Amino acid sequence: MQKRTFHFLSAFSTIFLLCNLLSITSMAQSKPKTIKVMTYNIHHGNPPERPGVIDLPAIAAVIKQHTPDLVALQEVDKITKRTGQVDQLKQLAELTGMFYFFSKGIDFEGGEYGVGILSKYPINSSNRYPLPSKAGIEAEARSLAVIHVTLPNGEGLHFACTHLDLNNEHRMLQIKEINNLIGRKKADVILAGDLNLTSSTPAMKLLEQYFTRSCTDNCAPTIPQDDPKEEIDFILLKKGTKIKVISHQVFPNIDASDHLPVMATYQLP
Repeated sequence: MQKRTFHFLSAFSTIFLLCNLLSITSMAQSKPKTIKVMTYNIHHGNPPERPGVIDLPAIAAVIKQHTPDLVALQEVDKITKRTGQVDQLKQLAELTGMFYFFSKGIDFEGGEYGVGILSKYPINSSNRYPLPSKAGIEAEARSLAVIHVTLPNGEGLHFACTHLDLNNEHRMLQIKEINNLIGRKKADVILAGDLNLTSSTPAMKLLEQYFTRSCTDNCAPTIPQDDPKEEIDFILLKKGTKIKVISHQVFPNIDASDHLPVMATYQLP
């Protein structure tokens, strides 16, 4: 009789343990997944307080410290004389262990200068789109980098990076083009970059026809890094998606560039 009781209790304990394990596994699987997105104007890897110095490991250290899944980078050199003929984005990808895509803005000092993307996820596809400027007004060529990745929830995401012109007339044309290229996509899109404008400008209002900023109230400034006064670096999510913003952060007291890095965390459906 005692043996039967022991076997019964042992079997009951095993069943109880299995039920608990299944419950824990189910909770883990149903826990909402998140992605972290960063935008960072890296000033071609030059800390502003150290003229002539190129310190890519400092930029990589910032990225690694905050562990973003996707990073939009601006002011990136590729094989230029200024930065020692280094492919900066490739080196940052190696230092951070991420995939990468470069999008040229202009030819510069024997190489190229533009924007780039780092991704924790393999890049399914990538495209470079030149952005327009107004005829008759001097302008530095700008581009839009767009990649497509598969997120942890199995859904696809288009991630875009840009660095808009200083001139408002150019910016308005460039934002109209961005809206046409990715704002009207019937897909999830996140756009990030140095937009060279503040949130109250007409150009931002035009962009907000299709996108929502990761921060809309009491947002911290992003430039200059030593005494930030203006917010010109943004992360925006295309309207109509089930992805939701959880947090928005500007990381202070970082002197690796003349901009501060910005990161938004999103909850995936």
